[in-house]
Parts: sequence; structure tokens; C-alpha cells
Amino acid sequence: MTDTPALPEGYEISADPARLDTGRVHHWLSTDAYWAVGRSREKQDRAIAGSLNFGVYAAVPGEQVAYARVITDRATFAYLCDVYVDRSVRGRGIGTALVAAVREHLRPFGLRRTVLATDDAHGVYARLGFAPLERPEQWMALTSGA
Repeated sequence: MTDTPALPEGYEISADPARLDTGRVHHWLSTDAYWAVGRSREKQDRAIAGSLNFGVYAAVPGEQVAYARVITDRATFAYLCDVYVDRSVRGRGIGTALVAAVREHLRPFGLRRTVLATDDAHGVYARLGFAPLERPEQWMALTSGA
């Protein structure tokens, strides 16, 4: 596994769900994230409620600038999803540091597997230890289109 990238100075990561700006998260995902465009606020709020959530916050003025969530049983498996960095702060390493912090947060659970799906950030995730599925032919999905 790779070293944990440092979060740029002036930012902090928190897993405290009370700090989340759920309106901002919904706006980001429903309007600018290819995998979630059009997601309803009600559906996003349910997703947040059923997940481990992580935010990156600017120390001053304290506003949220990035988000990630994890669906997990905290014993064997986790799915990392909805990783989003506000366009105004992209390119500063915030997303990489966020995913690394999520990885470290999950480490004590002793999970057998943490998975994710991406169309365009394979290099970022590979630097953090993620790799293609060893046997993708074993995996199947039940999709509803919603």
C-alpha cells in the first residue's frame, strides 16, 4: 500500500455526519457527478443516512469542499462511492488525501475487500492501492436503473 498523502494546509477531514452540508453534497452530485446526475434530494439523504460519510472542510470559513461515502458492514466488505471534490479546489490533492483518509479509517475493521467504480480516475485510485478486480467474471450486479 502507498503512503498516506497529506491534506493541503488549511483543510481538514471529518467523519462527523453532523458537519455535512447535505444540501451542497446533493447539489454537487445531482448536477455535476456523471454517476448521480438527477439523483433526488430524498434519495441522497437516505444514502447519507445509511453510510459512513466523510467531508473535507476549509479551515476558514469552514465550508465543505469535498465528500465521500462508504457503504460497509464494518467487518468484511466496503464500497467507496460518491467521491466528489468541488471544482474550485480540484488539482490540490484534496481528493487523493480524502480517499487515503477513508482507507485509513477503514483499516481497523479488517475488511477483506473495499471496492469502487470509476470511469475516469483509475490512476488516482491506483496510487492509493486500488487495483482492477482479480476475477471480474465472479462479479454480477442487479440493477434497477434508478
